[in-house]
Amino acid sequence: MKELHIAVLPGDGIGPEIVEQALNVTLAVGKKFGHTILHETAPVGACAIEETGSPYPDSTHELCMRSDAVLFGAIGSPKYDNNPNAKVRPEQGLLAMRKKLGLFANIRPITTFPGLIHKSPLRAELIDGADFMCIRELTGGLYFGRPQGRSEDGSVAYDTCMYSREEITRIVQLAYDYAMRRRKKVTMVDKANILATSRLWREVTQEIAAEYPEVETEFLFVDNAAMRMIQWPKSFDVIVTENMFGDILTDEGSVITGSLGMLPSASIGLHTSVFEPIHGSYPQAAGKDIANPLATILSAAMMFEYAFDLKAEADLIRQAVAESMKAGIVTEDIADPGVPTCHTHEVGEWIVKWIEQH
Repeated sequence: MKELHIAVLPGDGIGPEIVEQALNVTLAVGKKFGHTILHETAPVGACAIEETGSPYPDSTHELCMRSDAVLFGAIGSPKYDNNPNAKVRPEQGLLAMRKKLGLFANIRPITTFPGLIHKSPLRAELIDGADFMCIRELTGGLYFGRPQGRSEDGSVAYDTCMYSREEITRIVQLAYDYAMRRRKKVTMVDKANILATSRLWREVTQEIAAEYPEVETEFLFVDNAAMRMIQWPKSFDVIVTENMFGDILTDEGSVITGSLGMLPSASIGLHTSVFEPIHGSYPQAAGKDIANPLATILSAAMMFEYAFDLKAEADLIRQAVAESMKAGIVTEDIADPGVPTCHTHEVGEWIVKWIEQH
């Protein structure tokens, strides 16, 4: 039995609807296992700009800092997307949150569900049983390196890719720790035949690999990894890589599952960690009770496992999600043509009841 403190940041668009269902599931699991779950809600994104003028207010940050984990929905609003002159944007809140909380590692599990295999563009025999994790470095590399800019005449542009040994060590160490909980295999993806930063990644990984003799370690160039993710996705267990390579590979991996609406993620931080679906705020569906809450509910499962070290609780949520799909309790985005669909709250309520009964 534990006392768990959760910061709840619904955000914009469909965020409040999907987070509500994930929180209900979280509370149901807490009750079933005897945990005390204390949660407090705070604004972030466009709604925070409207309330406070800041997309990531100090009060929201303070709540995150004193919480064991953050359950997050989505950020983004057409009001700001369609205004190129807006000086403050919702997405700045996400960047500020990553920086202030030290969110250095993004984790995306890629798993398949029997009811969705036919929706993937890949053949069923390739993906049935695929289950791997992508760990992407989130605060360094080409996206953050300096100098960055354009020449005075605008004819030349430049970006700088930089990594320190410390940045690489902390995320590779994390990858091996997670591999020890899984099937004990780490694939480090780089471009060491070309890039100096990749050679440092490979050097550090080789040093850390020696500390984990039980874990199989392989090194793949990013182009080879991209091909193999499509040709042989079941060969992976834990993939770890730098920021830009991870950005690309995780989106490639998302098509394996058949739906973006099913993909959870975690951003592991120095101070606390954030758990969120990878899809956006989907403003066109906001308030219509049609959004798929399963990715957010699965993010809550990741929260139990990786923030609280409560794997049985996480597995129960994942089992409930699988059972809901098997029973046809799904929203319109993943339903087959002509099959009746459920509203967002109906999916959440079904899962809560299933958890209570099992």
